[in-house]
Amino acid sequence: MKISTKGRYGLTIMIELAKRHGEGPISLKSIAQTNDLSEHYLEQLIAPLRNAGLVKSIRGAYGGYVLADQPSNITAGDVIRVLEGPITPVEGIEDEEPAKRELWIRIRDAIKDVLDSTTIDDLAKHSDDVVSDGYMFYI
Repeated sequence: MKISTKGRYGLTIMIELAKRHGEGPISLKSIAQTNDLSEHYLEQLIAPLRNAGLVKSIRGAYGGYVLADQPSNITAGDVIRVLEGPITPVEGIEDEEPAKRELWIRIRDAIKDVLDSTTIDDLAKHSDDVVSDGYMFYI
């Protein structure tokens, strides 16, 4: 399973919101500038996150976005599923022979376990340790 920029940048948005949780709304422009990302691209990603109930938008001159729940209640899996779809390493697992099917199921379950046990709060607390060109997840 390969996570695209949608998933990676979506996690970036959520991490930035988690870092400043409780401080009021954060603009996408601020997140884009802090992370050297396209504000226009982030605008495309925030809509599904809002529709899924992971973030709330605040209108007005000092508006922006806030997390819809505590950072410790939102997992990386929540974000990845919204932006990337179902978590599966290969298509058509049910059509594989039993030995291969078992392997793909075990890989899928391991990925789900990591994503579902890693909260946005966990990522925000460790984001200073991550190199600027990506995240490193170990399974």
